Amino acid sequence: MSQVEIDRAVEEILVDEETLRRRVEELGEEISLDYEGRDLLLVGVLKGAVFFMADLMRELAVSCEIDFMAISSYGAAADSSGVVRILKDLDINIKGRDVLIVEDIIDSGLTLSYLMRNLGAREPASLEVCALLVKHGRRETEVPVKYVGFEIPNRYVIGYGLDFAERYRNLPHVAVMAAELLEESG
Repeated sequence: MSQVEIDRAVEEILVDEETLRRRVEELGEEISLDYEGRDLLLVGVLKGAVFFMADLMRELAVSCEIDFMAISSYGAAADSSGVVRILKDLDINIKGRDVLIVEDIIDSGLTLSYLMRNLGAREPASLEVCALLVKHGRRETEVPVKYVGFEIPNRYVIGYGLDFAERYRNLPHVAVMAAELLEESG
């Protein structure tokens, strides 16, 4: 990906690299206090949460394990289809475990609501959510998010794990996707 392509894709930087780093550090401290003396299982939602989860784990001062789920509700579209499918399920049994779902972004809330019901039925000791980004303007269903990195406006964002058609995940910041590229894609 060339710098010209990146410059064309980024309308504005919403959360810069340093601000991300500081907030992830703060979340790590808060989670570490809340889970002190407990064995935490982080469940990362692929693919977008990988960057956030890796950085968050490095800030935790508690014992933790990780597992991943892949869930689809978007495909290549910019808006959620509302249909949620599990593409990759957990490898670890979560019954009786303290589980923290790590999400990149909460948009409509439909995917997370489905995930909370699905994992809750597996009888974890506790089930909480940590989301890097929350968009309240798009919420179709309310979901409890205990740890929030940033509340953002209803804009399409890329970078720090967030993509557009699998591109731009590797940007070191969270940026608003250029409207002209969204329009071109249909």
